[in-house]
Amino acid sequence: MSYELIALPAFANNYIWAIEQDGHALVVDPGDPNVVLAWLQERQLVLDTILITHHHFDHTGGLERLMQEPGVASLGPDEGINGLIRLLAGGETLELGRFGKAQVLPVPGHTRAHLAYYLPDRKVLFAGDTLFSAGCGRLFEGTAAQMHESLERLMALPGDTLLCCTHEYTLANLQFAAAVEPENKAIGQRQQEVESLLAQDLPSLPVRLAEERDYNPFLRCHLPSVAQAVQLAGAPVIEVFAALRAWKDGF
Repeated sequence: MSYELIALPAFANNYIWAIEQDGHALVVDPGDPNVVLAWLQERQLVLDTILITHHHFDHTGGLERLMQEPGVASLGPDEGINGLIRLLAGGETLELGRFGKAQVLPVPGHTRAHLAYYLPDRKVLFAGDTLFSAGCGRLFEGTAAQMHESLERLMALPGDTLLCCTHEYTLANLQFAAAVEPENKAIGQRQQEVESLLAQDLPSLPVRLAEERDYNPFLRCHLPSVAQAVQLAGAPVIEVFAALRAWKDGF
């Protein structure tokens, strides 16, 4: 049984994540239908399943067109998204046939009902815009407390889980991380790695969750170095997180 995890580039910096197995395909957040259709045609694949993490158009723009393909199942959050067959709230375990099981994780903050999908058999996490490599999503519809709790939920998954987020923001995120913790050598090491990948037109993703704890400032708000960077030494972690997110918004 052949299996491949693929990042399909879309727009300026999006990835449409896909799994190809035995002539069939699963895709996540297909913002551009033409990218997916071209890939399906090139690989001679049958599209089985579409997973949506949240309602933003660069994640859902291709959904209605792709649902014109025969026999496609589409699942996602209750955020007014046209084209979904099944609405999810988080907490479900999905049976995705040849693609195995997926645990649906509620991760609000970026949007009010954002979902992530964890495939335990493959140790793959589709995190949408909640957790980025070296960063996290903006708080468009949720609170800092919600986002912090969502990140903790994701980071409770096994450390060797592959993080598949939907934007190539890694290098910019690392520049911010270096401003927060200029003495953190792990940041510089990751920067070198990412620069090398991007120079080869390769994505910086996926990356293992355990590595993120070494350089992602939003996962390090409990540390004195991060609290001091936002001038909140000794403050509760959630206050540090909120101040860090506000700093990043204007960085």
